[in-house]
Amino acid sequence: MKTSVMVVLSGGQDSTTCLLEARARYDIVHAITFNYGQRHQRELEQAVFIGKFLGVDTHDVVDVRGLLRGRSPLVNPSAELETYTDHDSMAATIGNRVELTFVPLRNPLFLLIAANYALGRDCYTLMTGVCQMDNANYPDCTAEFLLTAEDMMNQALGFLDPGYGGPVMRIEAPLLYLNKADTVRLALTHGATGYTALALSHTCYAGKYPPCGECHACVLRAEGFKQAGVADPLVVESTKKKD
Repeated sequence: MKTSVMVVLSGGQDSTTCLLEARARYDIVHAITFNYGQRHQRELEQAVFIGKFLGVDTHDVVDVRGLLRGRSPLVNPSAELETYTDHDSMAATIGNRVELTFVPLRNPLFLLIAANYALGRDCYTLMTGVCQMDNANYPDCTAEFLLTAEDMMNQALGFLDPGYGGPVMRIEAPLLYLNKADTVRLALTHGATGYTALALSHTCYAGKYPPCGECHACVLRAEGFKQAGVADPLVVESTKKKD
């Protein structure tokens, strides 16, 4: 029997790495991407390119614009995007608080919709790129949250009822305990395909190409490649095109 998975694909570094892993682990790979009106719309375009490049079996781009509110600069045009000069100053600035880009309940919403789409394709496994090692302190990027979300889905579907003997929903998060350098190394275990996929990925919250290099996502990504001892193919390629 063929195995299948639904990958929540944002178009960023982490979800792209998950898609690479999904291709290696599963026979059938579905992808789902959400347009939630994010500031970095380029992310959506890159998600489509990445899905085609890695040959997903299906790819849905779901429009949920207008559903998410909040003070996050990702969904609130009047909010200023916080910037940092380097990784150490960013860590000191954020400390124990939640990074300002946090969009309340975004991940729970995406996982629920992804599960609905997955079930429509007889798929019972979701894969998400959440990572609790990133110093953003997002409460919906933790092992505890994922376990709770998984349990809630199965409860809501009746999969935990006595006598139910069918498959249950599972949430996989292969990057959960990896730092960014480890994530880079994992992607590059897929060789030239992994390198090209990372070059296609988009991380910059400002939506710039070449990336701004100052937002939380850019600084975190740059530190990961620095620690891994690898030049970021996104920066390399975008700089070539700019020149």
